[in-house]
Amino acid sequence: MDLQKILRSLENCPCGRKHTFATRAVEIESGLTARAGEILSRADFPKNVLVVSDDSAMRAADGVLESLAAAGFELKKLIFSDMRYARIEQVREVEALLGDVDGVIAVGTGSVDDLCRVSSFEKKKRFCIFATAPSMDGFASDTAPIIENNFKTSWYVEQPEIILADTKILAAAPVELKAAGFGDMVAKYIGVLEWRIAHLLTDEYYCPAVADLTMQGVRKVIGEAAHVQEQNEAAAGSIMEGLILSGLGMKLAGCSRPASGAEHVLSHYWECYKIARGIWPEFHGKKVGVTTVLVSRLYHNIAERVASVDPIPDPTDWEQVKANFDPSQVPDVMKLNTPTITEELDLSRLKASWPEIRRLIRETLPTDEELIGCMKAAGAVTEPADVHVPRELVERGLRYHAYMRHRIYLTRLLPLLKLDPVDFID
Repeated sequence: MDLQKILRSLENCPCGRKHTFATRAVEIESGLTARAGEILSRADFPKNVLVVSDDSAMRAADGVLESLAAAGFELKKLIFSDMRYARIEQVREVEALLGDVDGVIAVGTGSVDDLCRVSSFEKKKRFCIFATAPSMDGFASDTAPIIENNFKTSWYVEQPEIILADTKILAAAPVELKAAGFGDMVAKYIGVLEWRIAHLLTDEYYCPAVADLTMQGVRKVIGEAAHVQEQNEAAAGSIMEGLILSGLGMKLAGCSRPASGAEHVLSHYWECYKIARGIWPEFHGKKVGVTTVLVSRLYHNIAERVASVDPIPDPTDWEQVKANFDPSQVPDVMKLNTPTITEELDLSRLKASWPEIRRLIRETLPTDEELIGCMKAAGAVTEPADVHVPRELVERGLRYHAYMRHRIYLTRLLPLLKLDPVDFID
């Protein structure tokens, strides 16, 4: 991937910001595993490193340790049995091993990468990712979702210096993981929409060029929908490129706006609800694909049925909000809402902007048929029942997820518009 070409395309950006990123190299090619050590040596990556992975990722990346050792790397290893979601306790476990190394290599995807992203940043170690599945959009991101006190928050860290991916490994990844990556990418439709709405209502920073770069990644991934379920190296490489473009977009924007909106936070609500009860919450992208369908349908129906609005001051019943989170999560929720984001909102501006919001929804989001069609082609699930979320949790999540972030989402504004989201999902 030509990173310098991307940066050149953003020189003198009309948004007024100078766009940069920390990632120096992205290598995606067939048979790269055998050359991993050579590539990192050429990039002057430190020779004494901690390799962090889990059993399934290490099986997928067979040969990478041998390639590193042959190139003279001194390997310290932390291999988890099954790393499904990143908790603060595992971050501290990784950090405890970093005293005598200069670099961290994450072998895997998702949670393994997130643990290493935070720990390497906290301890000021150089960081590389060797990806084993195109399953999520965080490879090039400078944020990492970490669970603490049963609450999932985004940590602002640094991008990996180098990202390596062997298309043979990516193509052979389980279909469920590849479909999860697809689900994570269709979410960008909502992320970009929410970003535009927030800019319209509060003048929040927005960059059309970065939004377009993100949507280039979306189009690249959707163009491969029919091949996601195949062991197709070209398709897997293209999907990986699209996922990386999304991560770069977050860094270039200085926030996660290009990549996520209400659909991600709704997924986090379901996830935190299950984790607090000891239930496996499913893969991140798998849930996000489902919530994207749900939120897209919600927004389309609101745009269709609600011609005008007369906003009122935020009527939130805070005791009711607290009652819909686990007690361990309540302090974090209230911290994010003190003050609450709606205090920054001009109600008259919301009222005047409503026709434009409706237009943006119709212009930005695919139709229900288009969205579900491409997801099914990719083998991605589309219904809450597919990720073991009952109707009662769907409704709770729709009403209360937006309180998990200090950010303008259309779902957070619905109480001010006297609208119940549950009335618009069928």
